[in-house]
Amino acid sequence: MLFKRVKPLDQIIATAEKKSLVRQLGPFQLTMLGIGAIIGTGIFVLTAEAGQKAGPGMMIAFVIAAVVCAFAALAYAELASMVPVAGSAYTYTYGVLGEGTAWIVGWALVLEYTIAASTVCVGWSGYVNGLLSHAGFGLPHFLQAGPMDGGSFNLLACLIGLAVTGLLVIGTSKSAKVNTALVLIKIAALTAFIFIALPAVKDQNFTPFVPNGWGSPMGGIGVLGAAASIVFAYIGFDAISTAAEETKNPNRNIPIALIASLSVCTIYYLLVSYAAVGSVGAQPMLDANGLALEPGTPAFAAACNGSQALVCSKEALSHVVRLLNHNTVAAGIAFAAGIALPSVILTMTYGQTRIFFTMSRDGLLPTSLAKIHPRFHTPHVITLITGTFVSLFGALFPVGILADITNSGTLFAFIMVAIGVLILRRTQPDRPRPFRTPMPWVICPLAVIGCLLLFLNLSKEAKVTFFVWAVIGLVVYYLYGYRKSHLANGTEPA
Repeated sequence: MLFKRVKPLDQIIATAEKKSLVRQLGPFQLTMLGIGAIIGTGIFVLTAEAGQKAGPGMMIAFVIAAVVCAFAALAYAELASMVPVAGSAYTYTYGVLGEGTAWIVGWALVLEYTIAASTVCVGWSGYVNGLLSHAGFGLPHFLQAGPMDGGSFNLLACLIGLAVTGLLVIGTSKSAKVNTALVLIKIAALTAFIFIALPAVKDQNFTPFVPNGWGSPMGGIGVLGAAASIVFAYIGFDAISTAAEETKNPNRNIPIALIASLSVCTIYYLLVSYAAVGSVGAQPMLDANGLALEPGTPAFAAACNGSQALVCSKEALSHVVRLLNHNTVAAGIAFAAGIALPSVILTMTYGQTRIFFTMSRDGLLPTSLAKIHPRFHTPHVITLITGTFVSLFGALFPVGILADITNSGTLFAFIMVAIGVLILRRTQPDRPRPFRTPMPWVICPLAVIGCLLLFLNLSKEAKVTFFVWAVIGLVVYYLYGYRKSHLANGTEPA
């Protein structure tokens, strides 16, 4: 039943043209959109956690995650050029594997975009709370963290989520211009970090290189466990495909932006991780038995109490530069992170609203959610709803396992896209493909295998959450979407 109700690709494109968004984004804005999502939480916030899981071997973890995401990006580029409409993996799956499977993918993408945006809200608030505290204007502790982190309400996380939501309601073009400025700030901060930390690299800081091994049976620790978490740092590239319907000449510009943004970010990630590990070291904190402690646990927090180790820092890059006695630059990097991380929140919230918009347009969610604002030409209803949840989750929950939960939905979507490319190569070989995935019968299977490997190395809690969330999604689909689907009922709006 999940594989019935396949919506022809031509019908998907025709539906989008009837109730479409304004095409106003060029290749540079799209590339900046991707870089804005990719360079952010992974390098500014998760570097310390990757070090705790893999030690200096986190550099290999960055490479593994980049290779898997590159395979997935090539698959995304082919489908995005063939079906240049909003909806990303959800839309592609609808046209290949059917409505039920598409719903599961769209539902899984909620884990990717909404929770990812909330996670970055929390990471951003950590940097800004630190800056305010050093300046003597710190908020009371109960307003600096959610109830699970020893506080009551993370005020700054909530406020930044609401601010980004308001920006998205005003208009995509304005949002993209602001995003470009924020991306340039982040690149400048990372470049300054590389120039300072790279000359301080010492060979002894890379020994032992893989202290926790390659992985554990339960996942979460080791190089593969770090790679599974670091996927969070690359997921921004697929947000580009959600903007296909608002892109000028999408057949050309979507593939350019996908590949360019992923390439630029991978180079920066490798340089930054090498400089961080080599300059101050990144050995994990161990328990009494010599085993690495799980990051985000009380035992890990106790071991880090008063420690200057990189793996214990909540502002990893600033911490490294500070240890190298460049306090002014450290403050500048922290300030840049505080200014620029909202670009990641913007991109993730943007992607989620466009997926919900498309699902609503298909009748799987209430049609009222797809209303377009008469002045701003944006789907304001679903933007406000999504932004409210992003803000509340950021205010109430810690970063912790949220990155892994995000990755569970992301990896599932990547798998579906890679499978979709192969199916269409068999079923519709003559359909025009402005961008063709090279060696698809090698690249796409490798993408599927790589994503499955990383999924298995996520934390146990993340895997359980994914399957529970999928079951809830199926219930919602059969109670509403299955009966209200425009495709099934022939009620597609004109």
